Amino acid sequence: MCGMPSGKTTSVHEPDPVRPTEEDRVAAAGSELIGGPIGRRALLGRSWWTPVRVIALVAIGVFALGLVQKAPCYNGAWFFGASSQYTHACYSDIPHLYQGRGFADGLVPYFDRLPGDMEYLEYPVLTGVFMEVAAWLTPGSGSIQDQEQWYWMVNAGMLMACAAVIAVCVTRTHARRPWDGLLVALAPAFALTATINWDLLAVALTAAAMLMWSRGRALAFGVLLGLATAAKLYPVLLLGPLLVLCWRAGRWRQYCTALAGAAVAWTVVNGPVMLFAFDGWSKFYTFSEERGVDFGSFWLILAQNSDDPIATETVNTLATLLMLLCCAGVAALTLMAPRRPRFAQLAFLIVAAFILTNKVYSPQYVLWLVPLAALARPKWRDFLIWQACEVAYFLGIWMYLAYTTSGDAHKGLPTDGYHWAIGVHLAGTAFLCVMVVRDILMPERDPVRRSGGDDPSGGVLDGTEDVFVLGPAARSVRHAAHIEAPQVDWGRTKAEHEDVLGAVQHAS
Repeated sequence: MCGMPSGKTTSVHEPDPVRPTEEDRVAAAGSELIGGPIGRRALLGRSWWTPVRVIALVAIGVFALGLVQKAPCYNGAWFFGASSQYTHACYSDIPHLYQGRGFADGLVPYFDRLPGDMEYLEYPVLTGVFMEVAAWLTPGSGSIQDQEQWYWMVNAGMLMACAAVIAVCVTRTHARRPWDGLLVALAPAFALTATINWDLLAVALTAAAMLMWSRGRALAFGVLLGLATAAKLYPVLLLGPLLVLCWRAGRWRQYCTALAGAAVAWTVVNGPVMLFAFDGWSKFYTFSEERGVDFGSFWLILAQNSDDPIATETVNTLATLLMLLCCAGVAALTLMAPRRPRFAQLAFLIVAAFILTNKVYSPQYVLWLVPLAALARPKWRDFLIWQACEVAYFLGIWMYLAYTTSGDAHKGLPTDGYHWAIGVHLAGTAFLCVMVVRDILMPERDPVRRSGGDDPSGGVLDGTEDVFVLGPAARSVRHAAHIEAPQVDWGRTKAEHEDVLGAVQHAS
């Protein structure tokens, strides 16, 4: 089955790079801050300032602003006063876990038992390696506060490199739409949450994997995705929609190669720890299972408004069933859509489904979605609406924690207000999901396909004809009503398709 052949439509005309200021009203309005949209006489491609370099520098600059936002905590709020780090909205796990997870004492993650309630480090192995490397680079002299400040700074530098990698990979994934990388570089929630935890490592590896797949390098994609899964669990979800896409396109060999690469890479990282320190290695998985309903989820709203909250085991079962239902819906959408969905669209939907159904939503989880959203729905209006919702939740959770830790003063956001903040987060993510699903059902509304492309992040899937479809997909393409845009047929606009047919008929 891994060798099933399929044909590929070759494009006669390669569209020019897309300028967002020419097709996106919000991008055009925003460009007024730097002189307005690019004109027809602009000298493009003749400067050191290529889109990749500009976006990488912008990402680093905005990341640095996020570090400045943490200054009140760095200067004392992490160390003095229980609620001040929440009232300043600058909390980070990083300095607290330097001592709390044994790095200050030189304990080896997974192998050495920790004092206190958490017996072992509760992070996946590759993230544990990242944390340990940062500890090696942290000076061991001075007070524990000095060391925790250094540890956060070292981690911030390493995470900044991850942020630059993410911006560059997103910029290069859609070769004809490089400026979509600015969505990542300028995302406010990205900067605010980048140094709360170590999620950017997995996000960077996932973005690099997406880039490799877009270049047709299935093995490299699999290896990088396996490493990403060794750093955080969510990247493995991308293999699900990719399976259905390859099924519809008949690209079994490439999928098998990617799957094998992911399995081998994950095993190479996890195998030694699993064999020699199984209890420490398994802590991440047992902690995830045993963890009760927590911040940011609709399960928390139900629990805090119920006299008899649902047991953790029941929540685990129900959340799993909801996620499986979402997976079935994504699979049905993939096989029945009028055109095969783009890989980035499905990657966003499956990760968003996991976030919406999970029993916990930490504020830094938004990092998982930012690069996928930029590739799935590169529309500034919708992206900024979603980001506004995430910033509101970012402020909401810290104000709620300030309320719960300020004693009788009750400074901050009460429980009902926090529930509204959760609702805003859920609504914003659901809104972007709806827009992506609409693009799948009406491809002419998709900003990427309206530019004349098919699936620039799809690699071997780009421009490939279907070999297995269900329902409406077996009929003609459904075009959106009242849309003044070129109609696209597998990577060509309708006019280009007619030109090709005319050329063929003339030649015959």
